Amino acid sequence: MNKKLKQLFFKGSNFLGAEFPIMGGAMTWISESNLVSATSNAGGFGVIAAGSMDKDKLEKEIIATKSKTRKPFGVNLILLHPEIEDLIEVCIEKKVDLVVFAGGFPKLRQIQKLKNKKIKTMCFATTVSIAQKMINYGVDALILEGNEAGGHIGPVSINVLVQEILPKIMEVPVFVAGGIGRGEIFLKYLELGAAGCQIGTRLVCSNESIAHNNFKEIFIKSEARNSQVSVRLDKRFPVIPVRAIENKASEKFLQEQKRVIKLLDTSNISLKEAQLQIEHFWAGSLKKAVIDGDIDNGSLMAGQSVSLVKKIQPVNEIISEIVKQAEEQITNEQRIS
Repeated sequence: MNKKLKQLFFKGSNFLGAEFPIMGGAMTWISESNLVSATSNAGGFGVIAAGSMDKDKLEKEIIATKSKTRKPFGVNLILLHPEIEDLIEVCIEKKVDLVVFAGGFPKLRQIQKLKNKKIKTMCFATTVSIAQKMINYGVDALILEGNEAGGHIGPVSINVLVQEILPKIMEVPVFVAGGIGRGEIFLKYLELGAAGCQIGTRLVCSNESIAHNNFKEIFIKSEARNSQVSVRLDKRFPVIPVRAIENKASEKFLQEQKRVIKLLDTSNISLKEAQLQIEHFWAGSLKKAVIDGDIDNGSLMAGQSVSLVKKIQPVNEIISEIVKQAEEQITNEQRIS
C-alpha cells in the first residue's frame, strides 16, 4: 500500500482493528452475517443491522457472524427499538467489538455500560454541539452522515458537515458517510482529517449480499437522481426522512403518514408510538423489496451513490477497488507535483 495512504488509514484502522478504515453501513435485512463477515474478511469492518431484530435474533446473528469471520465487527442499534436495553445486554454477553447507536443520541448510562465492558461505542453527530456532548458522554468515535446516504438521513450534505464539524473535533476518530462510492473522494475526506468512511449502497450489489436479484438489478439500472427523499406531511410528526429510489411505495408512505397523523390528531397514539408505527412501515416495506423482490411495492432504500453501482461484485473486489482508486489518486497527484 502507498505510504501516504497507509498513514491516512492508521487512525481509523487502529480504532476498528481492521486493515482498512472502511465500515459497512448497517442496512436492515441486508447487513446480516453473510455481508458483515464478508466485509470484515475483506479488510473492512462489517456492522450488523439490528433494527428489525429482537434479542434472540440478534444473538443468533452475532453467533453466525463469528462462525464466518475471526475479524472484528460491530452491531448497529436503533435507539427507538422497544427492546433497546435487551439488545445492549446481548452485545455485552456476546462481546461484540463495537456498538453503533443510530436513530437518536444514546444516554450517558448506555455508553458507560458498554465502555465498562470494554466495548467501543460510536454514534452519529449532526452538529458540533451534539458531537461535543457525545464525546463528553464518553463515546469513542463519531460518524458524520450526509443526506446523500440511503435510508434514514439527516438534512445536511456530507460536504457541509465535513467543513462544519471535522475541523473542530480532534478528541475521537470521525468517520464520514453518505454518497461515498469511489476511492478518490474517500481520500479527500481522509486528507481533511476523517479517520475513515462508511459505505452501504455499493455493498448492496455484492455477491455476498442476500438482497433479492430484483433489488440488485434496480440499483444497477438507477441513476443518482432516481434516489429521492421522502416527503414529511406534518411538521409535528416526528418522521425521519428516508432516501429511496422512487416507486409505488413512495406514494404508499404518504398514505401511511396520513393514517398515522389522523390517529395522532385523535389522541389515539403518542408521538413515540406514531414514530414506531412509521418505523414498522419502513421495515416491512423494505423487507418486501429486499427479501421478496417486490420492487414496485417495497421500499428501495438507496443512497445517491447508486449511480456508481454498475455490476454485482464480491465484497473484497468492491473494497479493493476503493482502496486502489485512492492509491492511484495519490500517485497521480505526486506525478503532477
